[in-house]
Amino acid sequence: MVNLRSHTTRLGVLDIGSNTIHMLIVDAAPGARPDPEASTKSTVRLMKYLKDDGSIKKAGVEAILAAVDQCMKLAEEYEITQLLAMATSALREAPNGNKVIHKIEERIGQGVTVLSGTDEARLTFLAARRWYGWDAGRLLVLDIGGGSLEVAMGSDEEPTVALSVPAGAGRVTTEFLPSGTATPEELEEVRKNVRKVLEPMVKVFPQSKHPNHAVGTSKTFRSLARLCGAVIRQPGREDTWIMTREQLEDWIPRLAAIAPEQRVALPGITPERTMQIVGGGVVADEIMKALNIQEVEICPWALREGAILRWLDQFGRTRLGF
Repeated sequence: MVNLRSHTTRLGVLDIGSNTIHMLIVDAAPGARPDPEASTKSTVRLMKYLKDDGSIKKAGVEAILAAVDQCMKLAEEYEITQLLAMATSALREAPNGNKVIHKIEERIGQGVTVLSGTDEARLTFLAARRWYGWDAGRLLVLDIGGGSLEVAMGSDEEPTVALSVPAGAGRVTTEFLPSGTATPEELEEVRKNVRKVLEPMVKVFPQSKHPNHAVGTSKTFRSLARLCGAVIRQPGREDTWIMTREQLEDWIPRLAAIAPEQRVALPGITPERTMQIVGGGVVADEIMKALNIQEVEICPWALREGAILRWLDQFGRTRLGF
């Protein structure tokens, strides 16, 4: 009998996102489930540090580096043997993003992979496929980050469709909902703006192929599902959250009328999400509507787990000799 855990690597994933900077540490082994051993995160909200030209202000760079330092302290404490460092939309799109990346690389002593939107969609899709397995059939994965929205669909481990647009919860809030609240009329204007951003994605999405299973990943979807969805208890399996579009559309105008600081009293709305949950809800609703999706199941795995699984596929198995 092969003991998969005898071939483990203590792996750290440094995820430099638009909203949070996160370190996830796992004992990773080929063929074994990448369960988290430890994690830490800092809410940075890079969107609020952007200049008019999209570059990151000095205060934003300092916030990023401080968050990276906190993450690396955890990595040192757990004595990781492999670090995967990746950055997503905010650094990818900022004119001074490369300079910021170099500063991070000096801090951590290795390179940082800047993922394209398509890369994000593919890795998140891989994580969802491994979570649900082949029985899920044609899988649709929706992922709302701070700066971008990723959509992927396919019947295999590599999606046949992998798309990204700048419609993250933080970006939509900064550009269209700066106060965090909105009247019904203002909310409709936000929806119109979001539909414009989504239009290039919707135009190329194959409408003739409907998914067998639609899932949402990311903290935005999880927060929305805990607020307005329902938990499904399954004997022998982990509980799962389901959220319908009808439930979401019922909650969005109510959320928009509540002051952001008061939203923490609601289930699922954590302090770091109070400001941008309405923007995230509008994005979720509009993409579900555009793709004719009535409900989504919340997938526990997303980009970080996808990065771990991809690394194990590419490098981890060599330790077993094949």
